[in-house]
Amino acid sequence: MTKKERFERFISYFSVAMPEADTELKYSNAFELLVAVMLSAQCTDKRVNMTTPTLFAAFPNAATMAQSTKEEMFAYIKSISYPNSKAEHLVQMAKMLIEKHGGEVPNNFDSLVALPGVGRKTANVMLSVYFNQASMPVDTHVFRLSHRIGLVSKRCTTPLAVEKELVKNIPEELLSRAHHWLILHGRYVCKSANPQCKNCGLAEWCPSKKL
Repeated sequence: MTKKERFERFISYFSVAMPEADTELKYSNAFELLVAVMLSAQCTDKRVNMTTPTLFAAFPNAATMAQSTKEEMFAYIKSISYPNSKAEHLVQMAKMLIEKHGGEVPNNFDSLVALPGVGRKTANVMLSVYFNQASMPVDTHVFRLSHRIGLVSKRCTTPLAVEKELVKNIPEELLSRAHHWLILHGRYVCKSANPQCKNCGLAEWCPSKKL
């Protein structure tokens, strides 16, 4: 099977099996999504969603969060992975939003990655999920699934290399949905340690299937 055929089957299957796919993080505006995505690094969406209601109630916008301290922020997110660094990043991120962007989350990549604690993946999530721009965020699920089901080669050893390969082979209008297809499939079916191959609609052609 050629790479083109593999991508065609991937898109064909999920276009039917999961026509609508979106983030499982709960948010009501760009600021809340940015905070939630920052918290979700190496942490489950479920845990983040358990933490953010009280956090957003206390700090509903950049202005209120910018007035906080690392210590105060830590108290709200202590159940999240790496709370020390994330608490520091959240306060500094909010301050930069106030100082440079009028308290609003910018809608371009360069401005997003300039924010403390915001890397390439987080910036691409914001562009894809909130601003409806064509981008492919690569998290651990996307990276793992792309290799496991054969969408990218072993030569793609970095998230950026995987991102470039996916962007090159997936139609622009499907990038955002494809990002969520990979995440959700990796989270619930093609699990890291125990892939559910017998319940997988990709098993017919997956090079890693274990049936």
